[in-house]
Amino acid sequence: MSEITVPAVYFEEPGPQNTERTLEVARERAEQLGIRTILVATTTGATGARAVEVFQGYDVVVVTHSTGFRRPNEQELRPEHRAAIEAGGGRILTCQHAFGGVNRAVRKKLGTYLVDEIIAYTLRTFGEGTKVCLEIALMAADAGLVRVGEPCIAIAGTGRGADTAMVLIPANAQAFFDLRVMEILAKPRLGQINDG
Repeated sequence: MSEITVPAVYFEEPGPQNTERTLEVARERAEQLGIRTILVATTTGATGARAVEVFQGYDVVVVTHSTGFRRPNEQELRPEHRAAIEAGGGRILTCQHAFGGVNRAVRKKLGTYLVDEIIAYTLRTFGEGTKVCLEIALMAADAGLVRVGEPCIAIAGTGRGADTAMVLIPANAQAFFDLRVMEILAKPRLGQINDG
């Protein structure tokens, strides 16, 4: 029986202090596997801008929060980071969150959870970044910015920065159960749960 041994980095604490190491580990594995598509979650754009620098020459898709995520009409992506991402060749995706669209409105209004948020809470048992990696893969696939069925690397974090990276095979949201996590490259050993 054949096997593959892949080193994984487990951080003692979640958070942005792990960003550089997470990007380094992801870059090393991308080179080893010949993967050219990188998905990166970002809020203000700082992590996205840094990822475009680290992954220069790669197809980097930077996924932001949806406009209005925190406050109506507010986009958290800062203009200076948007400019840096675009200047570095990164593509920016802003759209509804795969695990938090209309169903979140139902929860807030009626106090009941629906399937997408149950899935999100289940994935958070592995850490916030794990949930976000899968979510941005669905979002990017639905937007046509990543190819379904072809491995890519997804990078996300807990709150801010990056502390989670994995190799996965994206799927469209309506085919969620076809998404496959191939390798976990980095994650916090114990993560905090953000209810976002």
